[in-house]
Amino acid sequence: MTVVETVLGWIPQPYRDVAIRHRELVKFALVGGTTWVIDTSVFLALKGTVLEHKPVTAKVISVVVATIASYALNREWSFRTRGGRERHHEAFLYMLISGIGVGVYSAPLFISRYVLDLKVPTVSLLSEHIADFVSGQIIGVLVGMIFRWWAFRRFVFPHQDARTRPIPVVER
Repeated sequence: MTVVETVLGWIPQPYRDVAIRHRELVKFALVGGTTWVIDTSVFLALKGTVLEHKPVTAKVISVVVATIASYALNREWSFRTRGGRERHHEAFLYMLISGIGVGVYSAPLFISRYVLDLKVPTVSLLSEHIADFVSGQIIGVLVGMIFRWWAFRRFVFPHQDARTRPIPVVER
């Protein structure tokens, strides 16, 4: 049983039928969850140590690290049958869209910190950390994932069944 089939088994009906019809989206969401953990871990590690006073820089670095993992996982799993471009062109477009995605992901954190001024000394340290987490790791990630889902399918992996793996012929 594959990971996707296991996850689909956890989903109650009638939602399971919808998930099966949108299997590619389920895979994309699982990759997104995995890279969210990578992104969050790197962001919190950097923000808590060497980039303590530079949360936006920490966020940009964490998104770049997660993007590299995301490309490998999405190309070989989520969008494994989609394509239509040569690999170098596909990788370039993926990184370009992901670069735009860095701005999309980082915008809520930037707004929280520098427009709404949710930082010490205006707010408590706890409030600053909560605002950073909610704006960077929840709002930013959700908006970024929606943007990337649309852009990857539209520009990077535009054609369905472009990389369909051949079905082995069984000789008798």
